[in-house]
Amino acid sequence: MNTSVVPSSSNFRNELPTTDSAGGRRWLYPRSVTGRFTRWRTVVALVLLVALFAGPFVWVDGHPLFLFNVLERRFIFFGVSFWPQDFYLLAFGLVTFIVFVTLFTVVYGRVWCGWACPQTIFMEMVFRKIEVWIEGDYNARKRLDTSPWTGEKVAKKSLKHGVFLLISFAISNTFLAYLIGRDQWLTLITDNPNAHIGGLASIWLFTGVFYLVFAQLREIVCTTICPYGRLQGVLLDKNSLIVAYDFIRGEPRGKKVRGEERGVRSTAIQNTFYPLPIAKGDCIDCKLCVQVCPAGIDIRNGTQLECINCTLCVDACNEVMHKINRPLGLIRMDSQQGIEQGKPFRFTSRIMAYSGVLIVLLGILGFLLVSRPSLDVTILRAPGQLFQRETGKQVSNLYLVEIMNKTYRPIPVRFRLSRSDAKLIFVQPLSTVPAGELTKGMFFINLPEKSIRQNSTPLQVDVLVGNQVVKQLETTFLGPVH
Repeated sequence: MNTSVVPSSSNFRNELPTTDSAGGRRWLYPRSVTGRFTRWRTVVALVLLVALFAGPFVWVDGHPLFLFNVLERRFIFFGVSFWPQDFYLLAFGLVTFIVFVTLFTVVYGRVWCGWACPQTIFMEMVFRKIEVWIEGDYNARKRLDTSPWTGEKVAKKSLKHGVFLLISFAISNTFLAYLIGRDQWLTLITDNPNAHIGGLASIWLFTGVFYLVFAQLREIVCTTICPYGRLQGVLLDKNSLIVAYDFIRGEPRGKKVRGEERGVRSTAIQNTFYPLPIAKGDCIDCKLCVQVCPAGIDIRNGTQLECINCTLCVDACNEVMHKINRPLGLIRMDSQQGIEQGKPFRFTSRIMAYSGVLIVLLGILGFLLVSRPSLDVTILRAPGQLFQRETGKQVSNLYLVEIMNKTYRPIPVRFRLSRSDAKLIFVQPLSTVPAGELTKGMFFINLPEKSIRQNSTPLQVDVLVGNQVVKQLETTFLGPVH
C-alpha cells in the first residue's frame, strides 16, 4: 500500500525493528496494555487454546473429533473420516481454503495473524504473560537482560525457561496426539520407553522446535519464516481493513501543553471535521503505540509488513485520547481509502468476485461431501493371470477386490454379476466390511466356455448393501475363442 502521504521519519525502514545498526538481534520488550480489543483478544485466545488442547482427546461415538495421521494417510475432521480415496475432496478443499484466505486478507487484512494464529496466541497470551509474571514489566525485563549475572537473574531466567520447556512439552504432546491419535499417544507415553524410541524422540524434537520458536525466534517467525506474512503485501489494497493511523487527524504531532487547544488539521492539512485550522493534531507523540507493539514498529509510519493487526496500539492510543479528552480512534481498524477520504468501508468488485468464486467452491465441496459414498470398492484382475479351464467346461478368472468402509459402523455387503450364466466364488467369505477399515479379498468368476465369444468379455459387478445397489463396477473376463 502507498504510504508516501504519511508523515514519518526518513530512515524508519533502513533497519528492521528486530535488528540493530550492526545487524545484530534487537530484543523487543512490548509494554502491557488493557482495553476493549485486548479483552476480546483474550477471550478469543482462551476459546482457541481450550479447543486446541482438547481437540485430539474429544471422542464422539468411539472415534476422535480430529485426527491428522499422515503416516497412515487417515484424516478425521469434525468426526468425518477421509482416506486416500478422498483425495479429490482434499484438492477441492485446498483450493477453497486458498480462495478463502485470499478473500479474508483482501477484506480484513491480517486479522487472522493477530487474533487466531497459534503462533501469536501462544506467544502473546501464554509465553509473554509468563515472562511478564516472572521478570516484570517491559522496563524490568529490559533492565534484567542488560544487568550482570546475579543470583536473582539466574533464578528468574531458569524459572522462565523451565516453564517455557514445560509448556513446549505440552504443546509437543498435543501435536503428536493430533498426528497419531489419543490411544496410540497414551500407549507411547505409558509403555516401555525402549519399545517407542522413535515416538519419544519425536516428542523431544517437537519440544525443542516449539521452545526455539517461542523463546528465541518469536516475532521473526511472523516476519521472515511464515509465507502468509509475505503474501499479505500482494493481497492488500486501499480498501482492505487494516490497523491504521489517521495521519490527517493526528498530524502534525506535538507534546501536549497545558491549556493548549488541539485539533486534527494544521493550516497545511485542512480538516473537514474541525473547521478551524489548529497548530497541532491529536497525536501527542507519546510513543505508546510503539511501546506496546509486539513487532516493534511505529504504526504512524503507515502499513508495514510486520504489522499483524493485533490492535494493541489501538487500545494504547484510545487510552491516551481518553485522558486528553480527544475523540477515540486516532489509530483504528479502517482502510487507507477511509483514512484519506473519509469513505466508509464498502464491498468492491474485487471482493464480490472473490466471494462469488468462494461460494461456488463451497457449493461444489458441500455437494462432494454429501454425495461421498460410504463404501469405496475397487475390483482388478489378478496381475499375471489369464484364465483357467475348470471341470464342466467352465473358464475362470481371478480378481482382487478392495473395499474401504468410510463409516463408523460395519456394513454387510454382497456381490452380484450382470450375467445370469456367470458365477462368483470368493476364496474366503466376504460378507461384512468392518467399520473404518480397508478390507481386501479375492474371488473367481466362472463362465461356461461355450458362452465366450471374444478374448475379453465385458462384465458388470454390482455391490449391494441389503437390496440396494451402492456401486456398479465394470471389468473384463478373459477366455479362449474358438
